[in-house]
Amino acid sequence: MTSTVLDPTSTSDRNVDTAVEKRVLLLKPRGFCAGVVRAIDIVKIALETFGAPIYVRREIVHNRYVVNELAEKGAIFVHEIDDVPDGQRVIYSAHGVSPAVRERSKGRNLRVIDATCPLVTKVHIEAVKFAKQGYSLVLVGHRDHDEIEGTFGEAPDVTQIVSSPEEVATLNVPDPDRVAYLTQTTLSLDEARDIIQALKIKFPNIAGPHSQDICYATENRQTAVRNVAHQADLVLVVGSTNSSNSNRLVEVSRNLGTIGYLIDNSAAIDPRWLENVQNVAVTAGASAPEILVEDVVNYLRQNGFGSVEEIEVMPENVRFGLPPEIVQAIGGAGGGQPVPVH
Repeated sequence: MTSTVLDPTSTSDRNVDTAVEKRVLLLKPRGFCAGVVRAIDIVKIALETFGAPIYVRREIVHNRYVVNELAEKGAIFVHEIDDVPDGQRVIYSAHGVSPAVRERSKGRNLRVIDATCPLVTKVHIEAVKFAKQGYSLVLVGHRDHDEIEGTFGEAPDVTQIVSSPEEVATLNVPDPDRVAYLTQTTLSLDEARDIIQALKIKFPNIAGPHSQDICYATENRQTAVRNVAHQADLVLVVGSTNSSNSNRLVEVSRNLGTIGYLIDNSAAIDPRWLENVQNVAVTAGASAPEILVEDVVNYLRQNGFGSVEEIEVMPENVRFGLPPEIVQAIGGAGGGQPVPVH
């Protein structure tokens, strides 16, 4: 874990003595993960290559700022495939879709660009594999999340969803020795551990994925909070309310005894939260852009937190390639330059 003081300034413009200076602990890694960068780039490249309108099923990622920015560029966000005019181009969000959605798209002659995160696709493939092998499948996650909806749709006849250890007790399966589990990629590590433990007690021979389904970015951001929360009086998580991984970061902080709040931007900060607070840790969910983090840090600077210290818990350098629909489109449009990843 490394620590760097960012933008050190003289104390002349500060309202507090350096001996008791209020600090911002800026966690790293934070913000966009590789799947989110990929999904946003897909929409931007599609708009640049094909022109507006480009339809997107559901929010491309769970962040209102990002969605509004893309809408201003010409993306049209719809709830269901049926809302897309026949024959138009549509992008599936990073959270993935069920086979039923894919079939409806074919029936409408829609030109599909798939922005599903590769780590979500991995879970879909595992669901199909277990179902073909005759397993009853337990999907660990939140029922109302787009990702769970898509994964459940791969094998709905043999899949049950559980969201808590208590729900495990209600599960009934044809053969207790042929049960497998998968998890949503954005769960908290603690949450998943407790549910999986309950599953293993109920079904001692339960099978699971070869590697955990919780994605690297979700785990890394939670690990960063876990490592730094004890140094902070308050943890602020930048992210939208419908972002599962952002909500989990708040839960991690609170479970460690440090007050935590989920905020869209600096306007959501209640000044009362900062009373008698010396150190504020700031992080961001995997779908929150850095510009919103900078907004929060600037607000804190203006409110007496003169020192900003970036704490890197671990390096993160994952990148995902673009889908073939986009690669081919770029080639067909004469694009030969590398696509920038922001």
